[in-house]
Amino acid sequence: MKKVLAISLALLGTALPVQAKEGADPYQWLEEVNGKKPLDWVKQRNHLTRKTLDHDPQFTTLRKDILTVLDSKERIPYVAKMGEFYYNFWTDADHPRGIWRRTSAAEYRKANPKWETVLDVDALGRNEKTNWVYKGANCRYPVYDRCLVKLSRGGADASIVREFDLASKSFVKDGFQLPEAKSRVEWIDRDAIYVGTDFGSGSMTDSGYPRQVKHWQRGTPLGEAKLVFEGQAKDLSVDANVWHTNGRRYELINYTHAYYNSEYLLNEAGKLHKIDVPLHAEIGFFGEQMLVQLRESWTVADKTWPGGSLLAIDFAAFREGKRDFVALFEPRDQVALSGYTATKNFLIIETLDNVKSRLTEWKFADGRWSSRAIDAPTFGSLGVQPVDSDLSDDYFLTHTDFLTPASLYQAQAGNDKRELLKRNPAFFNSTDLEIGQNQAVSRDGTKVPYFIVRRKDLKLDGSTPTLLYGYGGFEISLTPWYSAGAGKGWLEKGGVYVVANIRGGGEFGPAWHQAAKKENRQKAYDDFIAVAEDLIARKITSPKKLAAMGGSNGGLLAGVMLTQRPELFGAVLSSVPLLDMQRYNKLLAGASWMGEYGDPDDPKQWDFIQRYSPYHNVKPGVNYPKVLFTTSTRDDRVHPGHARKMVAKMLDQGHKNVWYYENIEGGHAGAADNRQRADLQALEYTFLWKMLN
Repeated sequence: MKKVLAISLALLGTALPVQAKEGADPYQWLEEVNGKKPLDWVKQRNHLTRKTLDHDPQFTTLRKDILTVLDSKERIPYVAKMGEFYYNFWTDADHPRGIWRRTSAAEYRKANPKWETVLDVDALGRNEKTNWVYKGANCRYPVYDRCLVKLSRGGADASIVREFDLASKSFVKDGFQLPEAKSRVEWIDRDAIYVGTDFGSGSMTDSGYPRQVKHWQRGTPLGEAKLVFEGQAKDLSVDANVWHTNGRRYELINYTHAYYNSEYLLNEAGKLHKIDVPLHAEIGFFGEQMLVQLRESWTVADKTWPGGSLLAIDFAAFREGKRDFVALFEPRDQVALSGYTATKNFLIIETLDNVKSRLTEWKFADGRWSSRAIDAPTFGSLGVQPVDSDLSDDYFLTHTDFLTPASLYQAQAGNDKRELLKRNPAFFNSTDLEIGQNQAVSRDGTKVPYFIVRRKDLKLDGSTPTLLYGYGGFEISLTPWYSAGAGKGWLEKGGVYVVANIRGGGEFGPAWHQAAKKENRQKAYDDFIAVAEDLIARKITSPKKLAAMGGSNGGLLAGVMLTQRPELFGAVLSSVPLLDMQRYNKLLAGASWMGEYGDPDDPKQWDFIQRYSPYHNVKPGVNYPKVLFTTSTRDDRVHPGHARKMVAKMLDQGHKNVWYYENIEGGHAGAADNRQRADLQALEYTFLWKMLN
């Protein structure tokens, strides 16, 4: 163990970028997403990867098994109530791109409900000769007569928008329509919407999102839409949000400077009024009450509220200058706010207690708040969704963990009664498996929890293939989930599955996230390393049997593990990753993440960014783990050039065990339908298993 640590410190101490910041990037030509030369390179690399795996019996069997799960008609059809119907979007073997469908509340309770198709995306794609992927619908509240449907080519974030009539189940001729862009739309009334889209030069931020919100009246050209608010090019985005709660309506302009850094403007009869809360706060509404979620401490009216708190106040009184907030939640040791949702008379607050879900309901009546704990499963992840927040106190409750398939209940705020509506079948054999939770100690002494799924009779001799998964960014929490892919592709084979709750995430509130931002980014990587070393120290696994895995920001994490601690892992999987941290802010949505990582164009910030940037720290002559990079040509969030350039550079440096796969469709999710998802998951798990055995 001491030798491993010494090697690690030596690598960190000499981690200077191979390529000087001022030098030209010889692989930048691979950033041309759809260029012939880059795509020819992609096809060649894909061919070599597929050639190795396509004829592997493990791969073909696993792909079939995962696809069977993804297409299973026994899965829970999750619904959202709109008007008298329950709506569901469903994909299976017969509908690979999906159908938007609906049924009644009574019918939904049946084991096999009868569904009415509202929109068939496969049929639409065939008719229009376009590979449409459904990206959701914004439907007009509370009448639910018209919807603004988003459709994406191949799964990209950029989508077209079309107005859809729910009664006739058809698109509205001459209705609201927008061409492909990263648009934001919100209903004002039947004949007007808020719209943010690509209006032409100067209308989008450097991050590729709308910087303008306009009022668009039906029957007028988009070019005549009236400007409501305009932000700066350097901001992240500007959009509109209309809150409906207990008969009240609040129209807001959300002016987002960076992640978790926003101004809120109340739009009243065309006049904008800034809501006087800190930039780091998020606001919401529950009836006449305004809710303020803090990410940093806030001193107001001689009272300091800690970051992570949720406060409530009468909104009218707040606008008159009163600041007598009521705390609905204040953070405690290992207990953090996860979210909240509202029924007609109750606010349900979700918290994480050492990364396990808890629920509390609050009621506002006669001018005061009261609360009680909800009796719900105490291990795993809970989810709450109101059935109809303005009409009833009913809500849908979901529960799952790594070994427990999801269950869907209908519950009612005010009591603990709940009715089981649906339950997913078990998609893999978990009879001999168990879930544990351990702690590792990071370099600076911070205790880092992690979940571990393993066989009950696991031999502690370091011989078991172990997959360590992490994310550690953007205040996103990794709570227990049920993965049929991991079950079939890893756990059933005898592997150990580990999820690390490292800093940068939100598992212990905003402070856990802020501890690993910008110049402190290395702390997230130190946490992950500490978990890996703890697994080895406990003899659960050994370096040759340990794999690191992550996607997006987690793909960056995996890339850092590859370059900083190559001796600690036998294999690495980096999916849709950031890797070139010198140019990330110039590629697609990258500029929006500078609040997380820093600005590489600032020499002082580049000084700490370059120390972990995988693309700048990969070196010839180092014995790296076997590595697979996966991405998507249609990912318009994290540029596929990150993975392309990393692989090209490693190959030119003479590294042999470098694998690559780029799905031509898929967007940031990496896959556009169940067949692609099954193929990608089978490819990833087969690669990892082969490399560790």
